[in-house]
Amino acid sequence: MGLFDRLRGDDSPRVAFIGVDGVPYSLLSEHEDRFPNFASLAADGTAGEISSIVPPESSACWPSLTTGVNPGETGVYGFQDREVGTYDTYVPMGREVQADRVWDRVQEEGLKATVMNVPVTFPPQRNVQRMVSGFLSPDLEKAAYPDDVRDYLETLDYRIDVNPKLGHEKEKEAFIEDAHETIDARFEAFEHYIEEDDWDLFFGVFMTTDRVNHFLFKDYERDGQYKEEFLEFYEKVDDYVGRLREALPEDVTLIVASDHGFTSLDYEVHFNEWLIEEGWLSFEGDEPEELGDIATETKAYSFIPGRFYLNLEGREPRGSVPEDEYDAVRDELKADLEALEGPNGEKVVDRVVEKEAAFRGDHDDIAPDLVAIPNNGFDLKSGFKADSEIFTTGPRNGMHSFDDTSLYIDDPDASIGDADLFDIAPTILELMDLEYSRGEFDGASLV
Repeated sequence: MGLFDRLRGDDSPRVAFIGVDGVPYSLLSEHEDRFPNFASLAADGTAGEISSIVPPESSACWPSLTTGVNPGETGVYGFQDREVGTYDTYVPMGREVQADRVWDRVQEEGLKATVMNVPVTFPPQRNVQRMVSGFLSPDLEKAAYPDDVRDYLETLDYRIDVNPKLGHEKEKEAFIEDAHETIDARFEAFEHYIEEDDWDLFFGVFMTTDRVNHFLFKDYERDGQYKEEFLEFYEKVDDYVGRLREALPEDVTLIVASDHGFTSLDYEVHFNEWLIEEGWLSFEGDEPEELGDIATETKAYSFIPGRFYLNLEGREPRGSVPEDEYDAVRDELKADLEALEGPNGEKVVDRVVEKEAAFRGDHDDIAPDLVAIPNNGFDLKSGFKADSEIFTTGPRNGMHSFDDTSLYIDDPDASIGDADLFDIAPTILELMDLEYSRGEFDGASLV
């Protein structure tokens, strides 16, 4: 077992966290015969469905999962965020996460962490013994710390992500092959550093699962062309989780979790186009390309996934909604969203969450005023180039869901109940016997 064979000189308990991005609990629990390692993990420990966060988008979810606090504290609300006091936007990276990650707390206690392929961790931190950044990293050369990690990973043909363009092809065989190659190298890297590193916390994420779900989930859920290939891919995921579990020493507790669930996608909903047609949004010029092109009469605009901002006086540079009309205008927009129907008469939105119900903290100044949580089948988009249609279809047939998020804890004393993502970070610290204040987290330990 490599360096684990040596005497550590203490009895500090250790935790290994394996993320399976976007994997719904129902998928794993309803196919125990095909996924025996997940079934064994559930039987020996504790497993169940948990809730994601608002909004259930990976760029916001992973910072919240790894810190235990909501986007108002992490400062990351999605794949694209807005600069304070401007219409400029940016893509949040690791340095934009304003709260302490769980591995930061581990390192502060004089313990060691190995962190691999976690989304929104680029550039890699130098205060952990080893980190390979995940999703949003430009390339492996810049994503790996220290340098010898990159040299080893290159021998595995390790890549940060699959090639999503392959998923846009009508025939999915090349995409599926690429997904297998990506997760094969990821597993080899995880297994290698689990056995070779002297760590107290190992934290690694398989993100390829999310990519496969985006392009094949409806095939699985509605008996499509690639259903069997989808299930075969997950048999490999199950095998890899089982082999990693076997590689762990007895004093390590394994946690396996996703950051959100998944469901079939029927329509992409282009909300800025809807706002234009309903008179909420207007642009300067004939071909708007960015948020800064909105006109002064605009009352609201949208970011993915389902985030809505009022064009508020004193907050936005060309704000048109007076502060004393904020509540009334927001209530009107909320009612319009709740009433929106799809092409076949289905309700598009399951519920609309107001800002103060979802976000709190020192970094809520860029929080959306409303977040729409969609009904299954409606993937909420935005875009600042006017689209010809509100409801469209594309190459993706799977979408994120707030519910049906997975959590497995290899500890029979854990109690999942109505848990959510915020509970995972304090659970890790509790399992490692590390002190923390309950008030530091939006969640609580499950053990």
